Amino acid sequence: MTVRTLPQARTEIDALDRQIQELISQRARIAQEVAHIKQRQGDTGDHYRPSREAEVLRAAMARNTGPLTDEVVAKLMREIMSACLSLESPLTIAYLGPEGTYTQAAVLKHFGEAVTARPVTAIDEIFRDVESGAADYGVVPVENSIGGVVSNTLDALVHTKLRICGEVTLPVHHHLLSVETDPSKVSKVYAHAQSFAQCRKWLDARLPKAEREALASNGAAAQLAKQEGAGVAAIASLQAGKLNGLNILASNIEDDPSNTTRFLIIGKQDPTPTGHDVTAVVLSAHRNQPGALFTLLQPFADAKLDLTRIESRPMKGAPVQDYFFFVDFIGHANDEPVRKALDLVRANAAFFKILGSYPQAVT
Repeated sequence: MTVRTLPQARTEIDALDRQIQELISQRARIAQEVAHIKQRQGDTGDHYRPSREAEVLRAAMARNTGPLTDEVVAKLMREIMSACLSLESPLTIAYLGPEGTYTQAAVLKHFGEAVTARPVTAIDEIFRDVESGAADYGVVPVENSIGGVVSNTLDALVHTKLRICGEVTLPVHHHLLSVETDPSKVSKVYAHAQSFAQCRKWLDARLPKAEREALASNGAAAQLAKQEGAGVAAIASLQAGKLNGLNILASNIEDDPSNTTRFLIIGKQDPTPTGHDVTAVVLSAHRNQPGALFTLLQPFADAKLDLTRIESRPMKGAPVQDYFFFVDFIGHANDEPVRKALDLVRANAAFFKILGSYPQAVT
């Protein structure tokens, strides 16, 4: 091992910094050239390719020899890709606002900082923004490890023409925020309904008499905590607290320290296979047929496909016994075994729709 003096170490770091900067600039120039190549080939849409980005991140992590963690390496690579992509075609991403929500954090984790993040007030507005072209992609929460599924997202997926293009998993840590400095003075707490569910035990033990009012987002909860002032608190992220100048009364108040939320990327393209993919479908069984759901799912088992999620949702406007079933499994719809299984499922279903085949979350 080479023993360096401090000046020598700093000199080497300066030299490496120059090399890194030169290589990033070179990468950016080639990215611009790629944009021109695609335009000459008639590709006039955005140049974000979920499959390609997932492959680049997986390759970067596979090359990693430390001492930085795979997660840090992926984050650095993500920002480089984000900056280069912004030179090709700047992206606008709709998310559940206002600023400081966990959905915004998911946007930044997946797309990097070099995008325009567009906050909206409801999940259905995210779908409308992407459908209308006001945003290139949207990020929507779909399930939490404690609170379960986000029903508004599942309902919107049934009827939209958009596709699921990717997924993001985000560790979620909740904080009690207020203009107050003493938690005992809090008489009312604002939060998203999912956050109340995720912090129920802590609230029951520490603030059993405080009124709880659910809002559309934790970012909105932090804004109200600031506006209403004394006696009011919000459950939200540290970023939301910082944006609104709130004090942290308690940190990591979620009941499960492994609390994680999964988000979906929605857009208009179908990602190509990467070898590390998930396919999501929604279907319904014919009524009054014993074993109908078993018959629907049997082709997945015959094809030895790994089902990772099955959720049921009542059909809106239909009898209470009519349900949509949301099924996720490992594999891509273009894979031959998957295609054959889906053909069999489609033939037996009263309703069938592929929601998307997309790369699994990298980190």
